[in-house]
Amino acid sequence: MTLLIIFIIIIAIPVAINIFIRVSPVFGGKAKGENLIRVESSPNFKNGIFQNPEPTIMMVKNGSALKTLRKFMNGVENGRPAEPVETVPFDKKAFTKPDSGIVYTWFGHSTILVNINGTIILTDPVFSKAASPVSFINKAFEYSNHYTVADLPNPDMVIITHDHYDHLDYKTIKELDSKTGKFYVPLGVEAHLLRWGISPDKISIADWGESFSDSGLRLTSAPARHFSGRGTRDRNKTLWCSWIVQSGENKLFFGGDSGYGRHFKEIGEKYGPFDLTFLECGQYNKQWPNIHSMPEQTVQAHIDIKGEKLVPIHWGKYRLSLHPWTEPIERVTVAAKLQNVKLINTKIGEIITLN
Repeated sequence: MTLLIIFIIIIAIPVAINIFIRVSPVFGGKAKGENLIRVESSPNFKNGIFQNPEPTIMMVKNGSALKTLRKFMNGVENGRPAEPVETVPFDKKAFTKPDSGIVYTWFGHSTILVNINGTIILTDPVFSKAASPVSFINKAFEYSNHYTVADLPNPDMVIITHDHYDHLDYKTIKELDSKTGKFYVPLGVEAHLLRWGISPDKISIADWGESFSDSGLRLTSAPARHFSGRGTRDRNKTLWCSWIVQSGENKLFFGGDSGYGRHFKEIGEKYGPFDLTFLECGQYNKQWPNIHSMPEQTVQAHIDIKGEKLVPIHWGKYRLSLHPWTEPIERVTVAAKLQNVKLINTKIGEIITLN
């Protein structure tokens, strides 16, 4: 009888997980019809999946996913802050006041609110308490100030770089639907938004190199070196990208997630220079050096794309790798000084104004 119960449990668990993935909207949708045709017609879609701009091995040849998982479960010293992270109360009125120049606020990880010449943009918004389909995995750090979508001015547009949970959040997108006029996403990511009830009229879809004009801005999707997927069988079925935002003489680069590669120099030569670059500096590991940049590579990428001021992001909110939680900003600060790069170490919730 005991063996029978064990056998039933072994069978039931994967079946239950599969049903959860199929039924829960948090996992998103899959491209269909004309959108699927567009995905499969992309020059970056080969052999059934999207490809990086250069050969990219996810993990090093001698790497062990099992050993890495074990280390992750055990944790590292100072992997999470011992106390709530000191943050700044966000002032909505102060943020919306300027109608020229660049104003931005970083809400941790890759969520940034930007006012560029009066147009408000929100990038990779995640305001849930966990970057995962369930609340007990990848929990966000405690902050001294709590931020919600309701605290923000209504963004004119939301731009998404890829569909990982720490960049595309189901609950946050649902809350933003009534507050923003447009969502800009890379190929295939629209399927998630459509399943979540976002009107197709509000979604613009981009392959690398495609541009849009909106509210006096020019948005251009550019390459990144990463991967995608929200479920167990959908890896690289949607595209990942970086974004270039240009308004008048001002130009910003939002890198999303990307390992270091030749694409940064190509972007700099084609679209640079940039007043401000937002580049990831955290969640790196020697086991996956091609899909996330080391902090020193973050600084070099900023130089490659011809940036003036660097804002390091993708740290300070989640423990998604094995380094101490403060290590990314420490290493990128040292590297920036060595390379004479102007780095802005932004406090979470702080309003930064650049004229």
